[in-house]
Amino acid sequence: MTANGRPTAENILSSLGAAQQLTDLHNTPAPWEAPAPLGQRGELPSFPVHVLPAWVADHISAVAEETQTPLDLAGCVALAALSTAAGGRAVVNVRGSWVEPVNLFVLVAMPPGSRKSAVFRAMTTPLLHAESVLLSKVGPQITEAEVARRLAEDLAEKAARAASSARGEAATEAIVEAQSAALAVEGIKVPVKPRLIADDVTPETASTILVEQGGRLAVLSAEGGIFATLAGRYSGAPNLDLFLKGHAGDPLIVDRRGRSERVDQAVLTMGLAVQPEIVSDIATMPGFRGKGLLGRILYSLPKSNVGYRNVESPTVPDHIAARYDTNLQRLTIDMHAWDDPARLVLAPEAAEIFTEHRRTTERRLRPDSGDLGHITDWAGKFDGAVMRIAGLIHLAARVEDGWRHPITANTVNAAITIGQYFIAHALATFDAMGADPDLEAARTVHAWLHRTGTARFTVREAFTALPRNRFRKVGELETPLDLLEQLGWIRREPEPPRTGPGRRPSPAYAVHPSLHQHSA
Repeated sequence: MTANGRPTAENILSSLGAAQQLTDLHNTPAPWEAPAPLGQRGELPSFPVHVLPAWVADHISAVAEETQTPLDLAGCVALAALSTAAGGRAVVNVRGSWVEPVNLFVLVAMPPGSRKSAVFRAMTTPLLHAESVLLSKVGPQITEAEVARRLAEDLAEKAARAASSARGEAATEAIVEAQSAALAVEGIKVPVKPRLIADDVTPETASTILVEQGGRLAVLSAEGGIFATLAGRYSGAPNLDLFLKGHAGDPLIVDRRGRSERVDQAVLTMGLAVQPEIVSDIATMPGFRGKGLLGRILYSLPKSNVGYRNVESPTVPDHIAARYDTNLQRLTIDMHAWDDPARLVLAPEAAEIFTEHRRTTERRLRPDSGDLGHITDWAGKFDGAVMRIAGLIHLAARVEDGWRHPITANTVNAAITIGQYFIAHALATFDAMGADPDLEAARTVHAWLHRTGTARFTVREAFTALPRNRFRKVGELETPLDLLEQLGWIRREPEPPRTGPGRRPSPAYAVHPSLHQHSA
C-alpha cells in the first residue's frame, strides 16, 4: 500500500493471483473414487445374524469365524436347516385365509474355494443326527412289520394255491380264505425309514421320496447341479412341477406302477450354495422365470474374502456347537410327528407391524416409481417370505413349545430385517440376470464408451452413436446416464455460460479413466 492508502500495482497483481487460485481450486473436479460395478447399487448388506435366537446366531458367527467365510453363507444355510426341521410341520396364519408354510428356498452364490462344503457340514450335521435318532425309534417297528408281512405273504401264497386246486363246494371256501389272506397282506404297512435330506436327486426321485415321507423333504447341497437336472439334463425337458408345488405347499400326485399316491400338502425346502455363474445360467434356463421358480428363491451374493483369510482362525467352541446340535435336533425330532401342521398366529402388535410393512412393500412394487417394479415375480412373494422367516425364528426361539405362543412384534421386526437383506441381494441378483431394463440400457452405454475409448462426450453425441433400435429418443438416455453417474463411471460437466440466444448446449460428461482398462 502507498502512504495515502491506495494499493500498488504489486498489491493488485497479488490479489488477482490469489483470486485466480481460488477460482481454479473451485473449478478443479474432486478426485474420482473407483466406480461401483454395474449391477451392484452400492455395497450389499451382510447377513443380519444378530436378529436370530442366540443359539443359532452364536453358531453362525463361530462357524463363519472358523471357516473364514462371510456370515451370509452360514446364516442362509441356518435358515435352510430350520426350514428342514419345521417345513411341513408348521404354518403361519397371517390373516383370514392367508396361510404361509414355513419352508424356504435359499441360494448363496460364492466362487470356488470358498469352503462352502465345510459350512454346509457344520450347519446341517445336526439334521443327520436327528435323522439317525428317528430311524432308531422306528427301526424295530420296521423289522416287526417286515417279518409279519413276509409271513402273511407266505400264508396268502399257500391259500392261493389251495384255492386254485380246490373243486366243488370246497373251492368257494378256499377262495374266500385266499382273499382274506391277500387282504391281510395289504393291511400290514411297513413304516418308511425317516428321510429328511436329499442332495443330487432328480425331480422324479425327489417326488417319490417326498410322498413316502408324508409330503416333506429338503434338497440341501453345496453345489448347483439340481438346476441342470430341473432344466432337463436327464429327461430332455424341464420338470419344475415338484419345486413349484413344493414351495407353495400344494397337493402332489405321484403315479406309480399300477397305482397313484397323493399328498395334500407337498412341502419342499431348498438350500443351495452355488458358484456365481450359476446365477446367470438359471436366468436363461427354459421356464425358470416364466413359470415362477426364480421368484420363489431367496438370494444371497456375499463378497468373497478369499485372499484375506486368517489361516489360524479359532475353532467353534464346543459349548456353542453342542447347544446348536441339541436345539436343532430337538426341534426336528419334536416336530417330525406333526402330521397336521401346527398353526402359528400373530400377536396383535405383530400383526399391526406386518400390515405397515405390507403397505411399504406395495409402494415399492409400483412399475413407474418403485424399486421392485421390475421384479414383481419375486417381490410379489416377498411378504409371504417374511412371514415364513418369522415362523422359523419364532420356533427357534421357543424350541420346546413355540406352537403354544403367538409370534411377537420383535420376531416380526427381526424377520423384516432379514427380509430387507434379501431384497438388496435379490435386486443385485436380478440385475445380474438382466431383469432391470434401466441397468441394461446403462450397460449398452458403458459398452460403447469402453469400446470406443471415449474420454468425453455429449448426450447428443451418444444418441447419434448408439443403436437407434435401442434408444429411439434422446430422453431415453437420461436414466442410464444418471445410473452410470451414480455408480461413478461418468461425471457431468458444469454447463458453460450462455453467450446468446439459441438452443442450450447438449450436456457433456467426462468418463472415468478406469473404464478403458476394465469392462463391466
